[in-house]
Amino acid sequence: MGHPRRDRMVAALHAALRRVAVYELSRRRGQLRSVSGPEFDDLAQQAADDALVNVLGKLDDFRGLSRFTTWAYKFVIFEVSAKVARHAWRRHPPGAEDTAWDELSDPLARRPEDRLEQRAQLAVLSRAIGDLTDRQREVFVSIALNEVPIDVVAVRLGTNRNAIYKNLFDARRTLRTRLAAAGHPVGSER
Repeated sequence: MGHPRRDRMVAALHAALRRVAVYELSRRRGQLRSVSGPEFDDLAQQAADDALVNVLGKLDDFRGLSRFTTWAYKFVIFEVSAKVARHAWRRHPPGAEDTAWDELSDPLARRPEDRLEQRAQLAVLSRAIGDLTDRQREVFVSIALNEVPIDVVAVRLGTNRNAIYKNLFDARRTLRTRLAAAGHPVGSER
């Protein structure tokens, strides 16, 4: 540290980053479920602190292609995403073994033939999931079946959202192909 002007600017930047962290955490409150009060404030403070360290460490990377605050805010938004993901993962770390296949069928299927068709599709699906790579299976089961947020899966697997999206895309493509081959065509790929 040292210079009083620099210290004031760093304090102002930290305050701005904290406001953005509070806003982002509020926006993602649905992913945080039971977080409120001091724990919420602590997450916002941690995100702002970590973002400030990253911003100060990468000042030489700022090229002026956007406003400085816009550039700095991406750091705090990333930190909030990571902290929300870690928080959700610590609270409920679901795994592939948590999938309850009976709960996946449509309870509104009234006709016996519809229920039978669903059971047949789920049987094919469960076998097809076994044919996925370990990574694809973990990503698909976590996101599509257990509704784990993508950020949580990315943190748990030590990767980024794009890699998770790619694994999920590949898994869905494989599962669609297996279902179609077994006589259960599903909507087209997007």
